Amino acid sequence: MHTQPRSFWLYSAMAFGYAFLYLPILTVIVYSFNQSRMVTVWGGFSTQWYSALWQNQQILDTAGRSLTIAFVSASFAVVFGTLAGLALSRFGRVRGRGLLSLLTSAPLVMPEVILGLSALLLFVSLAELIGWPERRGMVTITIAHITFCICYVTVIVRSRLVQMDHSLEEAAMDLGARPWKVFFVITLPLIAPALIAGWLLAFTLSLDDLVVASFTSGPGSSTLPMLIYSKVKLGVTPEINALATLIIVLVTLGVSIAGWLMHRDARRTSDAA
Repeated sequence: MHTQPRSFWLYSAMAFGYAFLYLPILTVIVYSFNQSRMVTVWGGFSTQWYSALWQNQQILDTAGRSLTIAFVSASFAVVFGTLAGLALSRFGRVRGRGLLSLLTSAPLVMPEVILGLSALLLFVSLAELIGWPERRGMVTITIAHITFCICYVTVIVRSRLVQMDHSLEEAAMDLGARPWKVFFVITLPLIAPALIAGWLLAFTLSLDDLVVASFTSGPGSSTLPMLIYSKVKLGVTPEINALATLIIVLVTLGVSIAGWLMHRDARRTSDAA
């Protein structure tokens, strides 16, 4: 007798949660087609701000810089995070394992202000000691992003390696395969979904970062979140809405493709079993 009211409240809570998460995103997409220059006033349907976006060289340069930093940071984070995940999940009680686990977990709960300030002090100290970097820019931002993105990738890859069945690896080694061949032929394809998920998460975190990039950037190296934050003080223009819509579309396509690949891999694994 209590099933229907309970279901009603559950569905209502779910609908409220989805609306709270996605209505602001939908609003950004809708107002990117607003003819009026006033962001909060609807003036009719128009695609003029997409044309204006392609003519705004400052936004295009900043967006390209942010995408480049995010791509490089995510790629390096996957490589180093995979190595750290392997070390933590496979090497048992070796000296330094606890310290490595602490170092890869601390940035997850550490405030970004502390991470950004630490990176700034590091680069300033290096510049005084060895003369590098001469100035802060894309390289320093990328290094700082790699540092905290590694931690997220390590957690994802480590959890996947712990849950993975090691019988296939053991069978391959019994048949004479060397450890490196076992890793590339057996282990790597099995943890590929975790690598894809880690790369997407690292890419998103790097692209979204404002605090750490503000500490480690220099003149002429502003990232997209820094540009948007500076424009918020004067009022967001519809060009920013158009850019945000394009990013949302690209991220949605990337997540959809990654989900399809992971689903296909899971189906192949289940069929093989």
